Amino acid sequence: MIRKRLRNWRWTAEILQAAVILGLPFLRIGGESALRFDIPTLRLHFFGTSLWMDEFFIVLAGIISAIFLIILVTQLFGRIWCGWLCPQTVLIDLTWFLDRAKNRNLITKSLPYLMTLVVCMIVGASLVWYFVSPYEFLPSLMKGTLAPTVWAFWISLSVILFLDYGFLRHTWCATACPYAKLQGALFDSSTMVIAFDRSRQDECMNCSACVRACPVNVDIRKGLSSACINCAECIDACSEKFRNKQRPGLIGYFFGQAGEPRRLVRINTILTGSAAALSFIFFIWLALTRNPYDLTILPNHLTAPGISEAGELMSPYMLAVENKSGEDAVFSVRAELNNKRLKVLPERITLKAAEYRRLPIVIMSGQNESGNAVVSLLAEGHADRWITGTAAIASPKGVR
Repeated sequence: MIRKRLRNWRWTAEILQAAVILGLPFLRIGGESALRFDIPTLRLHFFGTSLWMDEFFIVLAGIISAIFLIILVTQLFGRIWCGWLCPQTVLIDLTWFLDRAKNRNLITKSLPYLMTLVVCMIVGASLVWYFVSPYEFLPSLMKGTLAPTVWAFWISLSVILFLDYGFLRHTWCATACPYAKLQGALFDSSTMVIAFDRSRQDECMNCSACVRACPVNVDIRKGLSSACINCAECIDACSEKFRNKQRPGLIGYFFGQAGEPRRLVRINTILTGSAAALSFIFFIWLALTRNPYDLTILPNHLTAPGISEAGELMSPYMLAVENKSGEDAVFSVRAELNNKRLKVLPERITLKAAEYRRLPIVIMSGQNESGNAVVSLLAEGHADRWITGTAAIASPKGVR
């Protein structure tokens, strides 16, 4: 056995996760953050796509899909998230120096706590960067022009994180974490857990190395515990004791109990997996069929209907058009009434990327024609992207 093998793998996973979380706000796609919710415009920038507030049903579908996936992973692999990927565990491991300072005096404790505070301030800033771009945050910080609201959020997050990682640490995981408590209802007899191999319990040396290594003081030999965070420290500790004997340790990952047959496919995993797959397909369908343009036809009270020199009825309307895409768009304006093409002024309109405008138009129709005209805006160069609305063409009585 390689000494601290699982710990090395966990450290690799944790460092990669920290790099992604801290580095993702700096990644730009198409001039915008790869992942950021812009509060002033109420838009979610998501890897090259911008979703507006009225499109958050797509985000909801994605969240539902992620929830089913988390439940499925928990049913199959237990608390693998807690031990390997949970930000709480990752940051506790990255501030390992604080655990070594517990038995020191106040003066020697101050430096580890100060280092933890710095880490919490960096993490707090990275959370703010998912709402305020770091390319705006950092220059404003250097110039002293950071907005008071941003200061307030940064300080609040830093204080909360420091109280958590400076004092609670694994106590939160073992006592108050809601996800840890929920997992008790999701586990079954075949869920993967860290367990003591009772078929080899006669080989146990009662050295208590596993208990000393456990950050939440669980004795895994006594059975499963809701406080266990699946950090695998007990596995490495036991494996180290058996290394000289050229034997595997007595503690390891097992699907259910050691020696029992493994059953990954169960009725609950089939149901949860199906729900996760269907919700994910629905999420992808919503994302692919999303129309980045929106149209609302409103009456134009600033202009009265009239009759043109050619004797046509001029019906004024206001188009409320929104371009939610990241590119400028040119639209051809068309109107049809009873399958007859009507003249529209203007025939073309232009919107910049992420622009919302109200534009007056006039629909020309015969004086004997009435009904609901269908107004269509077709994005030039995108034959599959068009939006429609209806405009009521009234009788010309009283119009001059």
